[in-house]
Amino acid sequence: MHTNRIDHIGIAVKDAKEKLKLYKDFLRLEVTEIEELPERGLRVYFIKVGDTRIELLEPMNENSEVSGFLEKKGEGIHHIAFNVHGIDEAVALAKSHGLQPLSEEPKPGAGGTRVLFLHPKTTGGVLIELVEGEH
Repeated sequence: MHTNRIDHIGIAVKDAKEKLKLYKDFLRLEVTEIEELPERGLRVYFIKVGDTRIELLEPMNENSEVSGFLEKKGEGIHHIAFNVHGIDEAVALAKSHGLQPLSEEPKPGAGGTRVLFLHPKTTGGVLIELVEGEH
């Protein structure tokens, strides 16, 4: 596995349209796409910042992947994602380094990518996402 760059920073929000006042209106960043991931209960707003992105993660229902996070911790940084090549090797490699993948194989991600998350208990308190593919 080879790490290429920071792919994005995921930020959990209750109301993305309200937060766009900061990112779009004040910072004048471009919202490049909005994607709904009903199987994960998420609506994702992609905001371009140079060669990387910010993803605003808005729950579509009470059982979304970010609902528990929002309830426990409130709005804020949810994860940091790294773009990688060779994600199929990531599960075994992570385990060999004492890291705990949250699944046994990469899963479909936004924009046609493949993703794998690493448990924050094994990464110094940061939820890390590995992303293979381009958006």
